[in-house]
Amino acid sequence: MKSICVYCGSNAGNKPAYTERAIALGDRIAKEGMQLVYGGGNVGLMGVVADAVLSAGGEVVGVIPEQLVNWEVAHKGVTKLEVVANMHERKKRMFDLSDGFVALPGGFGTLDEMFEMLTWRQLGIGDKPCAFLDVEGFYTPLMGMIDRMVEERFLHPEQRDDLWHGDDIDAMFAWMRAYSPAQADKWMDEKRRKSLR
Repeated sequence: MKSICVYCGSNAGNKPAYTERAIALGDRIAKEGMQLVYGGGNVGLMGVVADAVLSAGGEVVGVIPEQLVNWEVAHKGVTKLEVVANMHERKKRMFDLSDGFVALPGGFGTLDEMFEMLTWRQLGIGDKPCAFLDVEGFYTPLMGMIDRMVEERFLHPEQRDDLWHGDDIDAMFAWMRAYSPAQADKWMDEKRRKSLR
């Protein structure tokens, strides 16, 4: 893995732990020799993780819609800032640039972007690992909802197993490096076979 996309809040949240984890992740990305791909902002956890990578000597590529540049929230100090027309182009460009996706705590935008990547995996459009890096149980209720989707048969158990959730950065990177697209291909093939019966 050479490039990691991080989705996170344009706000910093109300706990110091959110900022601390964003700094730790950014520092680790740089020390692992990986490039950060993110939403290009200079505010909230977005700015924190980008600054952490840069401070540790890493490279940062920001992908930001023109509207947000006009709102003056673009990070001018990143290695490369790509300005795109809209959010749809942003998602596709970030996908193309990244080998995996990590969600730190955030709001609607964070969930929207990560769930689109999970949906693309479900449809066989993407084959890249997706991980929720938790902070003080922030994503625990969401994982409960995803488990409910499995219980109610809106998701296959394999789809639930196809994402990582935890609070350990070492464990997350180990899982992402070991991740194989063949896992998703296997259940997709099985799903297709069942639909033909």
